[in-house]
Parts: sequence; C-alpha cells; structure tokens
Amino acid sequence: MKVTFKVFRFDPIKDEKHHYDTFVVETKLNERILDCLNKIRSKQDSSVSFRMGCSYGICGSDALTINGVPSLACQKLVKDYNYTSEIIIEPLKFYSVIKDLIVDLDPFFKRLEKLKTDEKRKPINKLEKRENIQSIEDLKQFEDAIKCILCGSCVAACPITLEVEPEFIGPAALLRAYRYIFDSRIKNINEKMLLLEKAHGIWSCKSHYKCTLVCPKQIKVTKTILKTKRKIREDLHPKT
Repeated sequence: MKVTFKVFRFDPIKDEKHHYDTFVVETKLNERILDCLNKIRSKQDSSVSFRMGCSYGICGSDALTINGVPSLACQKLVKDYNYTSEIIIEPLKFYSVIKDLIVDLDPFFKRLEKLKTDEKRKPINKLEKRENIQSIEDLKQFEDAIKCILCGSCVAACPITLEVEPEFIGPAALLRAYRYIFDSRIKNINEKMLLLEKAHGIWSCKSHYKCTLVCPKQIKVTKTILKTKRKIREDLHPKT
C-alpha cells in the first residue's frame, strides 16, 4: 500500500522560508508514522531531519504535528489517519525550528526551571530510623502527574501560548508544580504556590483542555491545574 506524506522542510542555513516535500511510501496500516519517516530518510532523502529515541512512547523525543495535532510519531499508526489523502507532518507549533521537524525545546525546559525551588522534605522518622513513608492514598494524589514524559506536546497545543500570551508558563510546568504541591512529603508547598501566582503563571490558564486532549500519556492535565487553583485559593487566599 502506498501512502503520501507531505513533510515540512526548513534549513535555516540555506532556506529563507519553509516549504513542503512530498514522499510516497510503501507501508502497511499497522506501521507507525515513525516507521514511515525512517523509510523516507533511509530510502528517499537522507537529509530529512527529525528526532527519535526509544520509539516506544516513553522518551517523548519524536513529538510532531501530524495533520495539525501534536502527537508522538511512535504511537500513531498509518490507519489512525485518512491514508487515502496526504498525511501532513510538521514540527511542533510554538517552538523555533532548528531543522525540518526538529525544534528548539530550550524555552520549554526554561519554563520548568522557573518553578524550581529546593524541595524541603519532611525529616526522617528518628524513632523508626527511616524516611517518612507515603501511603498509597497519598501517592494517588499526584501519581498521574509523574507519567509526564516532557514531550512538549501540551504547550504546542495550548491556545494561550500560541495565540494570546507567549510568555505563559504553560501546562507542562503547571503539571510539574502540581506533582510537588500535592506530595505529602514536601513541606514548602506554599513557596511553590506563590511562584505559580507570578505574572504569566497559573491564572493565565483558561482551561481550554487542549493539553489534556493531546497528552500521549493520557494525563488529565487540565484537571490538575484546576485542582491546584482551588488549593491556592483555599490555602493562600482563604475567605475572611
């Protein structure tokens, strides 16, 4: 079966603007989009550039825009799309393009660093001579958040970062903050919450749910942000 791929191309060294190249690939319905990209690079054009790592949806390296939606190329199959038409492969939106499908993720990781503080954990239980253990119920409070693989798809799908407020901290950073704010072992959660209230922080999120829809690990990102907002209101701004 032959499937047509329309691939975004841009090399800042020699190109003034981007263009698209079309490739016809012999493939099967159950083959991954990543497999098709590898066929393009190995058999048709070795200059096509994209990232890949584990190829099993764990590292998040191969996050791309496929037919307009941020997705992991290693998770999506040919049959997931209308393969009778062109499948359009583009880099993640919002980020600067380094070459073709490779984007500069530095702004993504810098957003995570903005919320970084020294984690002040509760002291070791001297009587039992071990760290304070955490119950299964307490772990479940943030268990979903630690599934994040930092692929950057949520930021690339967020209407706030794309269209309204480019400096918005973004859903991935808010999810990372949630992981610590709801960890029963952390003492300085108020410090975390105060950081979230800075300009371009948590209150810039308008709950469009796009981050939740594209998350490859099916994390309920918007739900965690709403839960964090509620805790900030209750703990930092209690009604008098």
